[in-house]
Amino acid sequence: MKQSNSSVLGPALIILAGIFWGSMGIFVRRLTAFGFTSIQITSVRLTLAAVAFCLILLLCDPAGFRISPRDLPLFLGLGVGSVLFFSSCYFTAINMMSLSTAAILLYTSPIWIMLMSVLFFHEKLTGRKLLALALAFGGCVLVSGISGGGLTLPGLLIGLGSGFGYGLYSILGTVALRRYSPYSVTTWTFLFAAVGSWFISRPAEIIARISSAPSPLGLFLFCCLTALITAVVPFLTYTLGLRTVEASRAGILATIEPMVATLIGVLVFSEPLTLSSGLGVLLILAAVILLNLKENRKDVS
Repeated sequence: MKQSNSSVLGPALIILAGIFWGSMGIFVRRLTAFGFTSIQITSVRLTLAAVAFCLILLLCDPAGFRISPRDLPLFLGLGVGSVLFFSSCYFTAINMMSLSTAAILLYTSPIWIMLMSVLFFHEKLTGRKLLALALAFGGCVLVSGISGGGLTLPGLLIGLGSGFGYGLYSILGTVALRRYSPYSVTTWTFLFAAVGSWFISRPAEIIARISSAPSPLGLFLFCCLTALITAVVPFLTYTLGLRTVEASRAGILATIEPMVATLIGVLVFSEPLTLSSGLGVLLILAAVILLNLKENRKDVS
């Protein structure tokens, strides 16, 4: 029974992370209206999330602050090589091409995860996984909209880099979880990511912008809420889910994010829901259901 509950909880945590990530547009659009650049929004999000993760680790597992010096490169890879890298690539891609094209390239991440999982973890490349991957990626393409406007070779490489960096979190996170608790992994990941972001975001300008706002306290609290909803909760639940869910499967389950973002666009920003977007939502849901059906059958056997 315990194993069955674990097999249900893991995918649920991954899906929950995707839902929270899908709400990011609400917060990014609001902070952009205050004059923050995309990189500055990333830095604010990472820094406040790092503080929150430190508090969580202090309460839940104070000993988790101790890590082996030999694992510093691992957390450097998670923080700078994955979280900061994919965020920077993604926002750069948005400025170089259409938003839909950038989103499609970002959601090549399940492909990267599956390839790296086969290479490093020797996961089986089953027909069910390949079918779910095809459904999820096809759904992302339809949800994002098919548009290649402004796509150049540098833009293509940067966009693919965002997908690779996004997928790298699942691979390195799986390795880190073999040695440390999820609280330690997320805390050290975001500490490295936050410090790295300070070198490219002009922190003094961020502080000045918050201080000069009509309501500095209100803006700061909104920044804290942004970090909580788009970073702390989803990264923690995703990392917890990685303890029982294969990296390749987790990457596909997380593609529920663009579906949520599309629904938020329709419900919150009154964006039209096209036929292709609706079909894309259904394909992503089909991929998620397909993967969960496999887990249930495995539990029964």
